[in-house]
Amino acid sequence: MPLPRDLRRLDALLVREGWCERPMAVLDLDAFDANAADLARRAGGTPVRVASKSLRVRALLERALARPGFAGILAYTLPEALWLVHHGARDVVVAYPTAERGALRRLAADPACLRAITLMVDEIAQLDLLLEATADLAPRAGDLRLRVALEVDVSYAPLPGVRLGALRSPQRSPAQVTALAQQVLSRPRLHLVGLMAYEGQIAGVGDAARSPRGAAVRAMKRLSRADVAARRAEAVAAVQALTALEFVNGGGTGSVESTVAEEAVTEVAAGSGLIGPGLFDHYRGVRPRPALHLGVSVVRRPAPGVATLLGGGWIASGVPGADRLPALAHPPGLAYAPQEAAGEVQTPVRGRAADELRVGDTVWLRHAKAGEPAEHVNRYVLVQGEEVVGSVPTYRGEGASFL
Repeated sequence: MPLPRDLRRLDALLVREGWCERPMAVLDLDAFDANAADLARRAGGTPVRVASKSLRVRALLERALARPGFAGILAYTLPEALWLVHHGARDVVVAYPTAERGALRRLAADPACLRAITLMVDEIAQLDLLLEATADLAPRAGDLRLRVALEVDVSYAPLPGVRLGALRSPQRSPAQVTALAQQVLSRPRLHLVGLMAYEGQIAGVGDAARSPRGAAVRAMKRLSRADVAARRAEAVAAVQALTALEFVNGGGTGSVESTVAEEAVTEVAAGSGLIGPGLFDHYRGVRPRPALHLGVSVVRRPAPGVATLLGGGWIASGVPGADRLPALAHPPGLAYAPQEAAGEVQTPVRGRAADELRVGDTVWLRHAKAGEPAEHVNRYVLVQGEEVVGSVPTYRGEGASFL
């Protein structure tokens, strides 16, 4: 792998090339490509479906998909999936159920989208909504049907009343999954093609802390892996007894090895591992290169030992906590002012390094999550080696907003 980007030299490189405005998001293509190669290596030949939520930049989706080992997109909304297909995507699974009736009507009226997009379902009410929203368009679709996949819950529930993992699908048992699959198969305008089961308690939880909690998380992951594998295999067998499946999707960047080890899994989802956001600083064994760097300007010196940044408060979604703040990456030795932390329009930082900062200097941050910075900027500036090689628009920069 290449050495990490030298952030001391990054600002000078950008200014020399005329990229002076701040805030700025800089994408290190060397790190991105190294992360992609590492994900493919970890997947060991199982195709990696790229989670678009973690990129939200079409050019980066295309860059990843052009590499061996990557196939298909895992989108987060149906409007996004439609937009991606209109820009050339040919295999898009929508990871979450949709209730967007207008988008469903656009899907049902577009044969190319009907062939390319798979919708996620996990209860009968969703099936009814899909069919009701598109009822009058069925004749225009001809023989094409709405492609759907079932989501199965594989959260870890070792004891009654104890649940570890994301609150997603209500489908847990083989009997429940069988009943829902039969409901899909009984509706002629639906085509059951896949199954997804996301083990968020393994893929999405940091486990590096040297503390009792860190030890407990590691133990939970170890115990949960066997449970996930058994229940996913049971669900797949139950559905395949009724119909053939095109794909079985599982996992995330934090669980690639254990996910692809399961015989029932045909593809693994990953996206954040391409970017290497701050949350991965809290993982053991999964340390992608930081590829996305956020530059903000020093605009005030309100007191000795304090420098104030313009903006900086791009707080990550999820349970509020210190790990949702952007990491202060460079210069080293900075800390947030506890009474303000990271603010929407200003962020005071303290520490010995703050005394060296002057108005107009750049402080580099790393967002805690991979895709959310794309909602704040119109473009990512691309660097490779010691050159600025261009820029690419984010979804926002293309005028697209999906959540």
